[in-house]
Amino acid sequence: MAVAAMVTACTVGPDFKSPDKPSVEGYTPENLVPRTSSAPVHGGEAQSLMLGADVPGRWWELYHSGELDQLVEQALRANPDLDAAQAALRQAREQLYAQQGALFPTISGNSGATQQLQSGNQFGQPSFTSQFGVTTASLSVAYAPDLWGGVRRQVESQAALAEYQRFQLEAAYLTLTANVVVAAVNLASLRGQIAATEVIIRLQTDGLRLVQEQFTMGGASRADVLAQQASLAQTQATLPPLQKQLAQQRNQLMRYLGLAPTEDAGQGLQLETLQLPKDLPLSLPSQLVEQRPDVRASEAQLHSASANIGVATAAQLPQFNITGQLGTASLGVASMFGPGTAFWSLGVSAAQTLIDGGQLEHKKRAAVAAFDQAAASYRGIVLSAFQDVANALRALQSDAGALTAAVAAEQDAEQSYALSQQQYQAGAISYLTLLNAQQTYENALINRVKAQAARYSDVAALFEALGGGWWHRADVDPKSLGKPDIFWLPPFQDVHLPRSGH
Repeated sequence: MAVAAMVTACTVGPDFKSPDKPSVEGYTPENLVPRTSSAPVHGGEAQSLMLGADVPGRWWELYHSGELDQLVEQALRANPDLDAAQAALRQAREQLYAQQGALFPTISGNSGATQQLQSGNQFGQPSFTSQFGVTTASLSVAYAPDLWGGVRRQVESQAALAEYQRFQLEAAYLTLTANVVVAAVNLASLRGQIAATEVIIRLQTDGLRLVQEQFTMGGASRADVLAQQASLAQTQATLPPLQKQLAQQRNQLMRYLGLAPTEDAGQGLQLETLQLPKDLPLSLPSQLVEQRPDVRASEAQLHSASANIGVATAAQLPQFNITGQLGTASLGVASMFGPGTAFWSLGVSAAQTLIDGGQLEHKKRAAVAAFDQAAASYRGIVLSAFQDVANALRALQSDAGALTAAVAAEQDAEQSYALSQQQYQAGAISYLTLLNAQQTYENALINRVKAQAARYSDVAALFEALGGGWWHRADVDPKSLGKPDIFWLPPFQDVHLPRSGH
């Protein structure tokens, strides 16, 4: 009866249709240069964009760093935010399965036994007493036929919310892996900046010793000594902030890894231990909305809002209930199923709200407004997705050029500093001129380290913007995508609930 009712009943409300894909042909107003510039330094390789190439699921392995791979794996095992997202998905799925139970009749069993003693005084016969027992057993059935599809729309809405949590998990996975990579790169960059600063301090300390000796011999002025001391002090002052940033970045990385600040990891990670990927995928614009988990999650919210319109519409229509009971009642257990002990009942009821102060109508309008809100949010998230890719592509091009310029500036500054040292020793220039050349070289050295790190971070930003290739992971079953999770969902349903765990 229940199955027949579900098959023949109608389903009010709009049938969800996925939004049309954006009619965008590119990510930037001008044509992108397919190959970045290069620089003669580690991490300065030219990178090529492979239009239409697929995004690997374990994209961080393109850095070819075993230590980085271990950091990511540790984060995936122990990060509490990822665990919370997994629990939220399990909760949403259980709520879906619970909601589906409303499509079927509720059957309950009841039994009881009573003993009664009646006094004859109740009947005007004091000498008469009566004692007897009654034993009952029955089954009760209650069923609310889903004639208008309101329950099915509730199931559809809950299935979409489970889909939302599923892609929230994918978004958490993507964000976590990207954050670990960027944090590791920043950690390596800060180590490089600290190492460069320590080299500069040694150079300036040697320079101060030299100028002090020259001052003693009358070859330098007191002003030269003070200038070198000030330069050394300024450089030394930059070291504690870098060390503070290093400690904070390390603590942040430990947080991503699910470790306390007292623990440590990634100690051996340096920029020189990372390889810059040379070939980078660039998904077609038409593929981006399918790859971005935040877009897919927003679409699931839109789907849920669409189904809720049907729920509100069905609530305005008559509601029917079917109840039945079948049982037996006897004076003893031995005679429970004897002649004349059976009883049964069957009833049908209908209810229709006539006056409710407009509650149901306004709830329906609120559901429509919620759908409009979800649709606007979806459009905004799609625009943000294209913005992220455009920004990542621009960063790849700009930071490649910046590293090329930084390397050239460092080489020129180093040569200028070496030449200035020779000229100063020959008495051709003042010490202040030499000091300016030294400071220029020091700044160029730090800028080059920062420019190197930016190129590694840009790769992570691009893969995050493209969706991270989550569909290639072993714990995602591509065959289950796009198929109904439960067979009795309406035929228009398009839910994606792979049962494989994370």
